[in-house]
Formats: sequence, structure tokens, C-alpha cells
Amino acid sequence: MITFVLSLVALVLGYFIYGRFVERVFGPDDRPTPALAKADGVDFMVLPSWKIFMIQFLNIAGTGPIFGAIMGAKFGPSAYLWIVLGCIFAGATHDYLSGMLSMRNGGANLPEIIGKYLGNVPKQVMLIFSVFLLMMVGAVFVYSPASLLQTLCKDSGVEFLTSSTFWIVVIFVYYIIATMMPIDKIIGKVYPLFAFSLLFMAVALMAMLFVKQPDIPELWEGVGEASLTAKNIFPCLFITIACGAISGFHATQSPLMARCMKSEKMGRPIFYGAMITEGLVALIWATVAMYFFYNEPTPGYQEMAGGESVISKAPGIVNMVCENWLGVFGSILAILGVVAAPITSGDTALRSARLIIADFIHLEQKSIRKRLYVCIPMFTAVIALLVWQMANPEGFDVIWSWFGWSNQTLSVFTLWAITVYLVRAGKNYFITLIPALFMTTVCVTYLFSEQVFSLDLTNATYIAAGTCVLVFVWFLVWYLKFNKKSE
Repeated sequence: MITFVLSLVALVLGYFIYGRFVERVFGPDDRPTPALAKADGVDFMVLPSWKIFMIQFLNIAGTGPIFGAIMGAKFGPSAYLWIVLGCIFAGATHDYLSGMLSMRNGGANLPEIIGKYLGNVPKQVMLIFSVFLLMMVGAVFVYSPASLLQTLCKDSGVEFLTSSTFWIVVIFVYYIIATMMPIDKIIGKVYPLFAFSLLFMAVALMAMLFVKQPDIPELWEGVGEASLTAKNIFPCLFITIACGAISGFHATQSPLMARCMKSEKMGRPIFYGAMITEGLVALIWATVAMYFFYNEPTPGYQEMAGGESVISKAPGIVNMVCENWLGVFGSILAILGVVAAPITSGDTALRSARLIIADFIHLEQKSIRKRLYVCIPMFTAVIALLVWQMANPEGFDVIWSWFGWSNQTLSVFTLWAITVYLVRAGKNYFITLIPALFMTTVCVTYLFSEQVFSLDLTNATYIAAGTCVLVFVWFLVWYLKFNKKSE
């Protein structure tokens, strides 16, 4: 528990110290924001800062800081290092700067930002890449909350409530409505309540950790220990724990809130702060999972009836821990928080996809009819993806695996775009250059060793290192040319 406490303190200090440093590097000012300059009553409008924070937190959270942290804990206490260092120096920096760049560019979506700083070809690639990623999020984040709702209703005695198909249909209908409605009608009113449920769950579980004081591995007792997984800690840990450390998906969500902020100075508490909050949630769930997997003398899965049957199933672990630790009311509220997170991330993902497509084809979104022009084919594609996922026994795992890699690859492009912006603006570009190089290596290694080519780790690492060197040389050549031209 000492590592857990130190990690909590480090994340909080990271917000106040490094977060302020990153804010000074960017330099927010008093210029009019898109919410004021482009107000349309649908996507561009001023919302209260506390509400924007809650929506941003819920949008980026999903199941990532919960399920990802649980499965990442199988790598042992090294998960703490990645959550803390990744969140402070990579994830929160990535979220803040991508959100602020969107605001500085009129609420621009991610492909537009990448196109402006990396060129038209990367823009076209990212347009397809990000829309497909967002549709995968919509499909993935239907299935996992439907499974939890089915579990929650298992003793209700109502047959249709125990059917995952019923809950999938309900969630999908909600997606359609929420994606079409103005942002203040559903998202602005309901999301803060869901965010409260998710935060309540995290705080309640943290309190129980301090009450129980489990004997779990400390960082100095075995970095790299992974007794419950045969996967290589590098690169798998850095793909498994994404939303609690760094996630490219966040850069697709930040423009939604960049279009609702009345001042650039709200950026650090909203963008950087929401990511730090997500890191805290991931840290709590990673510690809960450490108890479940490693507690001495008896691991949690042996203390709880039926624990061994869910040891490889993150939703089952969530349900079991909440039921045993928080009682009936607490577990229902906690599970609803876990259910709300992916549902709300799913619908805002599809909302982002609608806006990205509409911006690309230059179709205004004030009228419902024109929103339908984008939504009908988009939802048809998501339904097809969902049907395929449900028809194939390994469908969810396949989509989740590609989602994980795509998610982190998106963060690579975002970090490089931000780095180019910082160079052009004469600002400290090392704050994103170093994370960009690291994540480039992680994603290429994962692609060649785990995702497609199944090469042994050594060869995959050599390829990744070579790719990283080539990318850095490209950046260096561009940097020297830029400086020469500037002179």
C-alpha cells in the first residue's frame, strides 16, 4: 500500500507542478473562444466549467481506467509506474495540448489539427483511422456495459432484463438519440450525474483499501513481475493500460469540450485535470486488482466465492469486488458508474465521428436533416460491426485488440502534430517529443510482435527501434530546414 499512497501523491503533485509548467509552455490568453465566436446552439455553446469537467472526465474514461487497469495489474506493481509517469508526462500533456490546439483552431477536430501540422496525407489517413476507431469504440462500448447490466439484473425475475441483446438494443437506441441531440440537452444534463457515480465508486473503493490494508506487492519488490500473464511487459503493458496513462481517443473527445469553454484559462483544470482524475481512478482499480490477484497470504479471488471463475474477466472482477466490499446499495451505484462510463464514451465517440465526417464534407450540422445524412450510414456501419462481433466467439477480443493498438497509434500522430506546433511556435517541444518517440516504439513493437506478424520480441524491438530512429531523423531534418527558413 505504500506504493499506492506515493502514487496518489505523485499524481496530485503532477497536476499542480508539471501541469502548471505545461500550461505556461502553451500560454493561454483572453482571445474569444469557439464557444463565443461560433455559437450555434448545437455543438458550439458556453457551458459551466464544472459541467465541462464532468463531461470531459466521463467522455475520456470509458472502461479504460477500470478494465485496462485491472488487466494491467497482472503485470505486477510496474503498472503503478506506467499509470503515474504516463499520466503526468504523456497522457495529461497530450490531452491538454490537443484540447488547446482545437480551441485555437476554432474547435477543429483531430484530423484537421493533424492535417495542419503534419500535412494533407496524414490528415486523410487520420480521417479514416479516427472515424473507424470511433466506430469501434461505439461497438465495443455497447457490449461491455450490456454485459454488466445483464449481471446486475440476474436476480430480477424479469426474463428480458437478463438478456444481453435487450440491453444492447436499449444502449444503441440511446446512442442514436444522444448523438443527434444538441450537446446541452442530454450530455449537459445527465453526464455530470454519471460522472459523480463513477467518482463515488472510486472514492468508496479507495476508502475500503485503507480499511482493509491488503498486503500487496510494492514497486521495489519486483518490477516486471507478471505471475498471471505470459505476455511481455514491453510493449503489452503500455497498450493494456491506455486510458489511465495515455490514450489517442481522448484527442477525439477534447474538441467537443473545446467548443463549450468560455476561456482558454479553463484548459488546465478541464483537460489536464480530467486526465489526472482518470489516472487516479486507474490507480485505485489497479490496486484493487493487486489485492484480487496477489494479496498475501490469500489472494482476493480465493477469499471471494466464485473468484477463480472471473480471474480473467475484468467485468466479473468489478461486479464481485463491488458486491463484496460496498454492499447492495454501494455495489449498484458503483456498477452503474462503471456502466455509465463506457455508454457515455460510446455516444460521444459517435458524436465526434459525426462532426469529423461533417467537417470533412463541409456539411453544417445545425439542422436535424443534415445530421441524419451523416448518422444513418455511420450507424449502419456500427451495427454491422456489432453484429459481426456478436456472431463470432472471439469477435469482442479481436475488436478490443485492434482498438487498443489503434488507440495508442492515434496518440502517436497527435503527439507528433503537437510537437510540430510547439517547434513552429518557438516553445519547449521536448515535452511531447520524448513521449512521441516512446509511444512510436511501443506501437510498432506491438504491431509486429503481437498484433499482425507475431515476430519474436527481439526482432520486433529492432524494427521498432529502427522506425523510431527514422522518424526522429525525419523530424531532425524538418527541424533544421524550418530553423534555416525562419532565419
